[in-house]
Amino acid sequence: MRAAGLAPASLLFLPLLVFTAVATLMVVGAGVLPETVLLLRRVAGFKRREVERWTGEAVPELYVPLVGDLGVRVRTAVGDPGTYRDLRWLAVHFLYGWLLACAALVVWVFGVLVDGVWCGALGRRAVVLPLVGRLADLDSAWSRALLEPSADARRSADLADRVEELTATRADAVAAHGAELRRIERDLHDGTQARLVALSMRVGLARRAYETDPDAARRLLDDAQEQVEEALVELRHVVRGIHPPILTDRGLVGAVRALAAGSGLDVEVTEEGVEDGPRPPAAVEAAAYFAVAESLTNAAKHSGSRRAWVELARTPRALRVSVRDEGKGGADESRGSGLLGVRRRTAALDGIVQMSSPAGGPTVIEVELPCVW
Repeated sequence: MRAAGLAPASLLFLPLLVFTAVATLMVVGAGVLPETVLLLRRVAGFKRREVERWTGEAVPELYVPLVGDLGVRVRTAVGDPGTYRDLRWLAVHFLYGWLLACAALVVWVFGVLVDGVWCGALGRRAVVLPLVGRLADLDSAWSRALLEPSADARRSADLADRVEELTATRADAVAAHGAELRRIERDLHDGTQARLVALSMRVGLARRAYETDPDAARRLLDDAQEQVEEALVELRHVVRGIHPPILTDRGLVGAVRALAAGSGLDVEVTEEGVEDGPRPPAAVEAAAYFAVAESLTNAAKHSGSRRAWVELARTPRALRVSVRDEGKGGADESRGSGLLGVRRRTAALDGIVQMSSPAGGPTVIEVELPCVW
């Protein structure tokens, strides 16, 4: 009786639907509506899984989550197109499910009566089972047609998911931008600004001592010169954190090779097509550069490996970066590895970051940045 497996469930569910409709119209039973819709979704989900087991192809489902207070859940249940899609299936399946069940019963009885009880066992394998299988095929095809979301509904859901993803990405980008501004402000305040204040004081003291104690003035000027050099170092450090000048001077490949040379690891850098044709946009280059810098820093500090590999590749619509080491693995980005910053910077450009770091290694970090060359 595979072809009509849910016909009894349909029969039992219809009185519940009638009760829910009446109770909802009476207002006092409106709270029953969301729970009834959830039960309807489970029944339809069971049918989807049954069709998938029979045909080998999944039947997609598309529902608006029933969350929030009672009023929101009721409005969501009433406004969700998936509710009406399931109701339509339930009503139609109540009709054709019983028809298919009766047809299957007739086929079985006919096979037993014509071939006899013992021959019927053989006949069922030769004749009856294919016919019942055909009825099951009809049941699956009709159920799929009724339960499967329309192309417009899937496009709308994909668009809604995309908007939600972009909203989250924008929030992360704003948070990352705010954190970066605070870091720059802190570096300037605690480093460069403090040294410039000390420099101003030394120059003032040297000017006062110039007439009465030239030697002391000379020493103060020597100290002031050291302060200037230290302030310049601090300022260069801040500038490199915003946009490394080496990217402008050498391009991405040259800048990554410089990173590799100064990482303390034996790093092999390979590139595929990156230096051919136009350069990537500055934001894409900076994101790739910082991803490599953070990955090599983590490898040098935590992996225990002495070697690493960096691969840069140009694809028709993206820039791909891969950093691999032969360390102990087990990297956990939740422990402040800096990969969260890489993810936020990459997500702001609609890129993807993937990390694989099983225990025992290797650790592989892959970044894909959309890029129109």
